[in-house]
Amino acid sequence: MSRIYNFSPGPALVPEVVLERARDELLDYRGTGMSIAEMSHRGKVFMKVAADAEASLRRLLAVPEHYDVLFLQGGATLQFAAVPMNLCGSNDTAGYINTGSWSSKAIKEARALCNVVEVASSEGSKFDRIPPVDEWQMREDLAYLHITPNETIGGVEYHWTPHVPVPLVADMSSNILSRPVDVSEYGVIYAGAQKNIGISGLTVVIVDKALTGKARPGTPSVMDYALQAKSDSMLNTPGTFPWYLAGLVFEWLEQLGGLTVIAERNARKAERLYTAIDGSNFYSNPVMVSDRSVMNVPFTLADAERDTAFLEGAEAAGLSGLKGHRLVGGMRASIYNAMPDDGIAALIDYMREFERTSA
Repeated sequence: MSRIYNFSPGPALVPEVVLERARDELLDYRGTGMSIAEMSHRGKVFMKVAADAEASLRRLLAVPEHYDVLFLQGGATLQFAAVPMNLCGSNDTAGYINTGSWSSKAIKEARALCNVVEVASSEGSKFDRIPPVDEWQMREDLAYLHITPNETIGGVEYHWTPHVPVPLVADMSSNILSRPVDVSEYGVIYAGAQKNIGISGLTVVIVDKALTGKARPGTPSVMDYALQAKSDSMLNTPGTFPWYLAGLVFEWLEQLGGLTVIAERNARKAERLYTAIDGSNFYSNPVMVSDRSVMNVPFTLADAERDTAFLEGAEAAGLSGLKGHRLVGGMRASIYNAMPDDGIAALIDYMREFERTSA
């Protein structure tokens, strides 16, 4: 079977070696006589799978001991509500930096639960950049400051970590594990799994224990960080297969050499694609160069009427998932950790040929 190059923003490409191993273990997990998808989440076998996955993630990110690592469900969208319910009283105020569609969604959800102030926003420039720090209206009385380090739709990314006087909360769904991160600089990190961690159905939350145990009255138990930590993320039956697959992805990353190695590879891939876009009179990227995403690369054609032909030709060439989000149009290449260099080369070759034949 010939596999295509999947540039979808998520669910996204999974490392082929991970899929092959999961395939081989699916019917009979390591001599147990049953599938990993069939076994009890409280049985010794799966408990070891879960513990090994957490240990591997802790090694990759050098997670300090005073942080809990939770394997939950509901995606980042559920965390839009869980964060204020755990960190912000009903009369407290939370701060948000608005850098695009996912920041906006987080803000909308939080406003139903607590007071929210937009400390900064790039909406006025159509979310083409990260707002400069000197434009931030930072306050020391905020319960926390929320950022979206990488906007999947708009393709803007923080290449630095804000230093603020309140707990920093980050939705890292689309760039977690793409480069080293100092976890100690954050109060909460959360991420849906379907981009760089594995498959949909799993959400990873990394939270400073000092911030837990303060959930507001009425917080559902499955959304209470302290209760989930106490139950080892098994307050309810977890998504066992996504958890297992995440462990395989973590192991794959460790075998590659860790996040420094994958960051170098990701930077190289992104540079090649941006160079091809910038060197063309036919393609363009709308994001300020300093804030361009390494994971999600949006681009437009000089003639939007050629979009459909571009996408149809790309699919025929084995390049899938390039259609841009409906809110912004154009194209988008999501080039997460699992995207190989050959996939970038194939996309660039196709783009150049399409431009040549469109002249």
